[in-house]
Amino acid sequence: MTTTTPSTKPGASRPGLPTRAERYAAGKALRASVPRSSHAEWTPDTERPDPISILEESNKTRLENLVPIRYGRMSMSPFAFLRGSAAVMANDLAKTPVSGIQAQLCGDAHLSNFGVYASPERRQVFDVNDFDETLAGPWEWDVKRLAASVVVAARQNGYTTREIRQAVMKCMQSYRESMQRFAIMHHLDVWYFHINVESMLSLTRGKERKLFERWSERASKRTRIETFPKLAEAVNGQYQIKNDPPLIVHFADLLETEAWEACALDYLASLSEERRMIIGRYSEVDIALKVVGVGSVGTRCVIVLLLGGAEGDDPLFMQIKEAGASVLEPYVGVSPYANHGQRVVHGQRLMQAASDILLGWSTFDGRDFYVRQLRDMKLSAEVETMNPTIFTSYVELCAATLAQAHARTSDPAQLSGYLGNKDIFDRAIASFAESYADQTERDHAALVVAIREGRVQAESGV
Repeated sequence: MTTTTPSTKPGASRPGLPTRAERYAAGKALRASVPRSSHAEWTPDTERPDPISILEESNKTRLENLVPIRYGRMSMSPFAFLRGSAAVMANDLAKTPVSGIQAQLCGDAHLSNFGVYASPERRQVFDVNDFDETLAGPWEWDVKRLAASVVVAARQNGYTTREIRQAVMKCMQSYRESMQRFAIMHHLDVWYFHINVESMLSLTRGKERKLFERWSERASKRTRIETFPKLAEAVNGQYQIKNDPPLIVHFADLLETEAWEACALDYLASLSEERRMIIGRYSEVDIALKVVGVGSVGTRCVIVLLLGGAEGDDPLFMQIKEAGASVLEPYVGVSPYANHGQRVVHGQRLMQAASDILLGWSTFDGRDFYVRQLRDMKLSAEVETMNPTIFTSYVELCAATLAQAHARTSDPAQLSGYLGNKDIFDRAIASFAESYADQTERDHAALVVAIREGRVQAESGV
């Protein structure tokens, strides 16, 4: 009887598994059926649904009294409209060319859904930070939404046509070249890779460095300790969340109900044993509805104040946010998870290099929710205040981050093979983004008209 020993020679491949070169070649071969230049195409379908109708449909499950706030925030600018209309763009992207390569998608990869937060090791990292729409699907959809947001935001900032084109081209170049780097890395090294703020600062100079330093400093102060006096106050010797209607509104004795106890137990069951132990050291003190974001306005989102002792010096704020079906589901199929909160948590853990240790999911009153810390050194950039140079550096950073997220759940070698070394894909996406920015501006104008004519009600300044 003879035995064989697996080869340990450099470059040796395991039987049945394609080599990196073969995976790269497979991606390159896809160009024949879906040319990279084809991604430049964007022409509204003759049967394209009215965007206001899509928004109205998405409002059916939201809190009716908060819908006017959603419309008010979306009407502020084309960029604000883009932020709140992931469902509209998902419908449009479903009609664009795709290579056939799949990845876990953010589903809403615009510029304001990237940012700084704290890793479990208490280091500031930069990553994608919104996963409400996450689902597996064509990687191009995230890339196109990111690129479109670059052009819409840059136009809003008043940049020249040349500056806008340069920003979106640099964005796409960053995605393509980052994917090339991930393509030659070992699988575990891709998963270990993360972008920390320290390394970001080491690569910047002058005004750009000062801006990132201020950004990092602001984020470092957004902790549960710093948040406590801003969101809570002592009333008759008991701490409670401050009222700020209509943005923060209290419930009546919700914490005392059996439904809440069942929700809490459901959440605890979604955590690992050691993290259940951490939460077990805190007690719920108060709970309130809190309006957040643009696209999320009207969904049920609450914050819970917990204390780790009677002294009041160990506060913890948790956010419990409603999770409905992803806007991508009509086009890529339903989520494999019965609970959409679990879908969000799973997608976040797949795409982020480091995630909140208290991230979990639950069910309340027949609705799905995911749970996370409210603030943990979290901060998103204010793209509206950036000059063209800093803006371009920021969009490059977002693109590299998105490439890393996609490389974790797809095949970076195959993706890199499809993208290639030249800027053909970059130019195609830049053209798409410019055309889609035009579409976003038309859709925003349609919302403004709908508000003016009374078709929808909007509450501005909230």
